[in-house]
Amino acid sequence: MKTRFTELFGIEHPIVCGGMTGVGSAELISAVANAGALGFLTALTQPTPELLAKEIQRCRNMTDKPFGVNLTILPTINPVPYDEYRQAIVESGIKVVETAGSSPEPHMPDFKAAGVKVIHKAVAVRHALKAQRLGVDAISIDGFECAGHPGDDDIPGLVLIPAAARHLNIPIIASGGFANGAGLVAALALGASAINMGTRFIATHEAPVHENVKSQIVANSERDTLIVFREFHNSARVARNSVSEEILRISQEEGKSFEDIAHLASGRRGREEVLLKGNMEDGLWWAGQSQGLIHEVASCQEVVDTILKDARNIILERLVPTVDTRPEPVL
Repeated sequence: MKTRFTELFGIEHPIVCGGMTGVGSAELISAVANAGALGFLTALTQPTPELLAKEIQRCRNMTDKPFGVNLTILPTINPVPYDEYRQAIVESGIKVVETAGSSPEPHMPDFKAAGVKVIHKAVAVRHALKAQRLGVDAISIDGFECAGHPGDDDIPGLVLIPAAARHLNIPIIASGGFANGAGLVAALALGASAINMGTRFIATHEAPVHENVKSQIVANSERDTLIVFREFHNSARVARNSVSEEILRISQEEGKSFEDIAHLASGRRGREEVLLKGNMEDGLWWAGQSQGLIHEVASCQEVVDTILKDARNIILERLVPTVDTRPEPVL
């Protein structure tokens, strides 16, 4: 299944596993690559640029297929040495980077000089157009269904993807709500060249999270997410549990600030208590509405193969018109 995306990035299948903090490590990303999709190690999952370089090498030891690195650029309490992380990416010979959060503009000259292709994640057409003007090679457009930060416009993929396709002339990766072959066919029909999946790849054998997390994704429905932090202009879709419900309750009280929920929203707490220990009610964790489309834990290879098989069957059986070979009746 060749598309503009697979041709430009030298990938076998039009499927992406974007960067996920605490999850995008060598075990998962090498498995995604070996399945013929494009996966991204998450730079800031590694505490230092030096450890990122080691993680890149560890992933190379596990696959001989292409993979990339995600560099999420966000304001933080403790300054992040983004220039040093960028240098580690370039010096490690990575040839595709996924940027997210703030504008990738400060990083573009070094990436372009090193021959690195850049995919930028955007949640609105206006942001995607700005990134295109900066010279990125592709856009990952995030619909309202996605896990993580969908922005504040609340535009679902069914509208956002074709709206972006109408204005952009670089390949588009559809993100948010994708987990199966029907989603891939729909994304291609809407003008995308690939799909990005996060939640679906967490529910795989290779994902470095506790089995309770994977089982919870399978058990959850499309209704088991919440939008939090909207009051602080940083909307985020997370899994529904007692912590996210408490965050939502406190945030909606008059006069509350982020400091009132910071102890509940701690990323470290979510990673240590939920992702690593499997205590599903003890921290905030990210999941998309695509939970409602995930019915089993499988290997990355099985996930990719099933999506491609189902997509081809849908195209051939539902979309390609059947030719009636019977002779016309003689009147």
